[in-house]
Amino acid sequence: MRRKDREITNQSEIIDILNRATTLRLGMKGDEYPYIVPLCFGFTAEKEQVTLYVHGAKEGLKNTLLAKNNKVCVETDIFHKYLQTERGFTALYESVLGFGTAEAVTGSQAEEGMAHILAHCGFANAPYDKSALEKITILKITLTKLTGKRHV
Repeated sequence: MRRKDREITNQSEIIDILNRATTLRLGMKGDEYPYIVPLCFGFTAEKEQVTLYVHGAKEGLKNTLLAKNNKVCVETDIFHKYLQTERGFTALYESVLGFGTAEAVTGSQAEEGMAHILAHCGFANAPYDKSALEKITILKITLTKLTGKRHV
């Protein structure tokens, strides 16, 4: 990272940003171009391991690309505002960037993933029709590298 003064290495600070962020961008290796898609998400953080969960349709480019290569990049950020300073203009933000692998999960793992997604979206323990899980894909993203950056 070029700006080491903005790097976040403390895991609890990174988790705090994930808790406050609302959209996760999932990047994949496309056939001709990289492919990125914004998603709602949920996550778990146990010790040093962060696992993300997202959902989507059973068909589509995302699933096609992941079947070929399940290595992914994720990004989320919180934009605060633009600011004019003596040196020019800047943006105040907090962000998290991670790398890992994505896999579709089913059964109890899909239920767990949906529970984390609902909780992160503000609907912890909300009842839902579990048969809906048969119509969608729940992806579990296991991160192997995670970093944060902020300018506030």
